[in-house]
Amino acid sequence: MRDNHFEDGKWWVSPYNFVPEVRDTLDLPPKVEIHDATLRDGEQTPGVVFSVDDKVAIAQMMADIGVERIEAGMPAVSAQDAEAIKQISKLGLNSRIFTFARAMKKDIDMALECGAQGVIIEVPIGYPKLKTQFGWTWRDVLERSAPVIKYAREQGLYAVFFPYDTTRARADDLENLCKGIMAESPPDSIGIVDTMGCATPEAIKYMVRWVKRMTGLPIEIHTHNDFGMGVATELAAVTAGAEVVHSCGNGLGERTGNAALEELMLGLDLLYGYDTGYKLDRLPELGALLSRLANVPIARNKPILGAGNFTRESGIGINFVMHDPLVMFGTHPALTGRQGEVVLGKKSGKASIKYKLDALGLGEADEDETSEILDLVKQAGIKKRDILSDEEFKTIVETLRSRKAA
Repeated sequence: MRDNHFEDGKWWVSPYNFVPEVRDTLDLPPKVEIHDATLRDGEQTPGVVFSVDDKVAIAQMMADIGVERIEAGMPAVSAQDAEAIKQISKLGLNSRIFTFARAMKKDIDMALECGAQGVIIEVPIGYPKLKTQFGWTWRDVLERSAPVIKYAREQGLYAVFFPYDTTRARADDLENLCKGIMAESPPDSIGIVDTMGCATPEAIKYMVRWVKRMTGLPIEIHTHNDFGMGVATELAAVTAGAEVVHSCGNGLGERTGNAALEELMLGLDLLYGYDTGYKLDRLPELGALLSRLANVPIARNKPILGAGNFTRESGIGINFVMHDPLVMFGTHPALTGRQGEVVLGKKSGKASIKYKLDALGLGEADEDETSEILDLVKQAGIKKRDILSDEEFKTIVETLRSRKAA
């Protein structure tokens, strides 16, 4: 594990992330793995449907980038989902393949038929779910879960116990369930599931330590982004000892989405110093693939993947954007397969005009002409209420010069 906040030409994050006064408060595990659920939870984004071929392509790219575990789907959903899992399982990927299952033996059998290596066994534990949706008690959950966990492990599957809506469970219910499961049928690991994305980082850290004390098991964290804290709460879980973080590429997922794969990768690597080995420069390629197949555009300001991440409209510091990016950004654009960009609009300055003239081969301009072009660019940006394209800038310059030459 690294303790450096800076690497020339790659990143420059806060040095305070690594000072002893901060690091000594953390219970970081030696290794953290990513379990990506894009092919199951990501497909729950309203309107998203991945074909078998789509899922195979996504799984292959995720494996190439270094994702340790891929949740390839839930075979009980449809024959198409089962077929996708079968095909992915046969690829011989470096990633371990998991399926999602209800607490039913037939779902375990389907996981085996699909060639999976592990299974996520879901049951409700959140009090709103138990009281209103199911009419169950914690004991009902235990009685349904224990024999299925035992059966899955007997079949050689890695069994993750996944009591969802964990963060809205009553303390007694969760404690009784955890102790009961450990007494009757211990799984390989247990998930803390913030299904509604409503727990704070502090609460998540408390729960990770509490559940780990009760069970002694590896902890997996699965969060949603309803309060905009999906990635923050998963990283908080890691600082309390969670060994597996769950993700979806591009932050896909129902409602506001899940913790974003690409953000977790950079967070683990650069902010906490894990030597992950992930191919970060391929993240834009994966992001573009997911966006195209899901038909969900990537927001311009989306962390890691957004088109505006390394874009500068203001004229101040544009030379650094292109020639010394770590002055202006926490990561060098090339680290994630990107490059800096200077754009023009309402907030541009003379330096930006001169840069664009040179970059587009439009020749030089004296101070007076530069000022004229800048004024026209600002007017156009205000009218458009957006940045200008290179073609729009060229038209402004050529029109001005034609008028002056006439």
